[in-house]
Amino acid sequence: MNLSSPVTTLTRIGAQRAQKLQKLDIFTVEDLLYWLPRSYQDLREIYSVSNAPEELPCCVSGIVAAAPTTSLIRKGMTTTKVRVVDERERMEITFFNQTYVRNVLFPGKTYIFYGAVERKGSLRTMTNPMFEQEGKRHFTGRIMPIYHLTAGISNFIISEAVRQALVNCGRSLVDPFPEEFLRAHELMQIGRALQNVHFPQDFEELQKATRRLVFEELFFLSLGLSLMKSRRVEGTGFLCAPKDLREYLDTLPFALTNAQLRTVGEAMADLCSGVPMNRLIQGDVGSGKTVVAAACVWLVAQNGGQSALMVPTEILAEQHYQTLEPLLAQSGVRVGLLTGSMKAKQKRDIYERLELGMIDLIIGTHALISDGVRFHNLGLVVTDEQHRFGVGQRAKLAEKGRGSDGTMPHVLVMSATPIPRTLALIIYGDLEVSIIDERPPGRQEIDTFLVGSDKRQRLYGFIRKQVEKGHQVYIVCPSVSEETALEKGTMTAAELKAVEEYAAELQTKVFPELRVGLVHGRLKAKAKEQVMSQFAAGEWDLLVSTTVIEVGVDVPNATLMVIENAERFGLSQLHQLRGRVGRGSAKSHCVLVSDNRNPDTRQRMKVLCGTNDGFQISEEDLKLRGPGDFFGARQHGLPQLRVADLSGDLRVLQEAKEAAEALLMADPTLSRPEHQPLLEKVRQLFDKNSGGMN
Repeated sequence: MNLSSPVTTLTRIGAQRAQKLQKLDIFTVEDLLYWLPRSYQDLREIYSVSNAPEELPCCVSGIVAAAPTTSLIRKGMTTTKVRVVDERERMEITFFNQTYVRNVLFPGKTYIFYGAVERKGSLRTMTNPMFEQEGKRHFTGRIMPIYHLTAGISNFIISEAVRQALVNCGRSLVDPFPEEFLRAHELMQIGRALQNVHFPQDFEELQKATRRLVFEELFFLSLGLSLMKSRRVEGTGFLCAPKDLREYLDTLPFALTNAQLRTVGEAMADLCSGVPMNRLIQGDVGSGKTVVAAACVWLVAQNGGQSALMVPTEILAEQHYQTLEPLLAQSGVRVGLLTGSMKAKQKRDIYERLELGMIDLIIGTHALISDGVRFHNLGLVVTDEQHRFGVGQRAKLAEKGRGSDGTMPHVLVMSATPIPRTLALIIYGDLEVSIIDERPPGRQEIDTFLVGSDKRQRLYGFIRKQVEKGHQVYIVCPSVSEETALEKGTMTAAELKAVEEYAAELQTKVFPELRVGLVHGRLKAKAKEQVMSQFAAGEWDLLVSTTVIEVGVDVPNATLMVIENAERFGLSQLHQLRGRVGRGSAKSHCVLVSDNRNPDTRQRMKVLCGTNDGFQISEEDLKLRGPGDFFGARQHGLPQLRVADLSGDLRVLQEAKEAAEALLMADPTLSRPEHQPLLEKVRQLFDKNSGGMN
């Protein structure tokens, strides 16, 4: 057995169980070893029957006094009862529908039972405990790992499979880090780390093991991204000759902020460097990222190149077209639009004009990476909303601009999702980062309030007032498993039913006089866009939605955002949703509805009520919840982080990044023999998760 062996090489894991484990992305022994516990139960203390605490789960040692007896309560329901004793007291244990215990609990033998002890009169009781025989213990008397599970796979199955894998492969685990490196960074050896993260001797060893695995993961991510960046720097980018920016600025109907001017300067320096640009522009909602991108498009056009702007939805593509076409036309920049729903004749016309160089900027959806699209001279690729596109999609579009001499177009990525700079440098390690941290003058603040559901009638009155003034309202409902729903683009039937019933109740019972629309993750893209277009056109007064509106079209007439069960969202996501309003001249509001009384949760939501600064909010989110929320969901196109959300210590992130940078300074291509295992590990990580280190 080795790390790449299938899980079926482990005893008790047959084809059926292996198939169920695949739902957890566990295919090999290595996948199993890195399926880390989500939490732990401290089962080290074992009580006798007479001194066990009541109402709290604990381990109780007792002797089975008599053979278990089974009774049929009704069809399909049995109870099996057994009496256990110590020298002073007895306890009755009841098992529901577990008749097998008659064959494994023997009178006179001592067992350890794990469950909550309760009292009925003078009798102590326990219901459906886990148990094992004294002398054959696996989970009691130690810290027990608790894993994420799937139907048909119990915690016991996974922990026993992991134990077996560690016994068979533990000694053959090769540590990619040399001994000297481990000592310098005070890291546990890999075999010991995996042993202690699954079956820790104590919580101090668990902490050291977790730190080792977090460090390793972030180290290899940083190393891989730095290698990608250095390879790109070696390439040749579409070369722009500098131009006087005032020619562009004079055509604008407004002045750029200092932050916008600084970012334009950084991007233009890249465009004129001869090296392919790969820059992320991070700016809060309404900070003016698009105008900065337009300046780059203008410079590329002045140098005879074309630009492509790829956005996630057709409605957003059309919105960008409506904004940028008149803005750039004054400078002679020709703008085109390409979306999947266009008629074949329209598409052919766009294809032809693009290939002939008659379009300087093409704005579109994923349609831009379709086979029919050919450019005359693509110099710049811009993507909006980074988290909606993978590295692979950016690369595919950029590849369309590869010249016969190997010249590559520049890449500019825009994101309105505020991420603390420390994390941005790691998440976007293959990108240079520019931050627009200044709001344009006149951009209004959105007043945010936190209310309980007991204020619902007043809230409904406020909604009516907004509509009476001619404005529109968003009402957002979280799905129960919102992250999963977003990642897979689906909702469960129960979640869908809940949001549909809520929308129907609002329409029929609360606001029969208003027009209530509904949009959710189960709708097809075209249907979603139709509802959003109707809302933008003023055909709905209220739009009930899940978070599919988080990235959406501008509706200047929308002045109120109501977020139900606000405690279920992260701060940064709440801020993104709030950014859907306040896009017009009318005063806008956001109301967070929550009955959650947890002090930490309320503190988190009060942060949002106190500031409109997305970066300040993201820093607070990080302090309150740790980096798990930023690293928890798959970073599209990057290796998935399996361990980093176990640690809230940002110093580990920084130390891992600095260690990777120091290593590459000493050996830029990792060509030294002692660094070959490190290079191989980076390759495996990126090849497995993102289709190679392109």
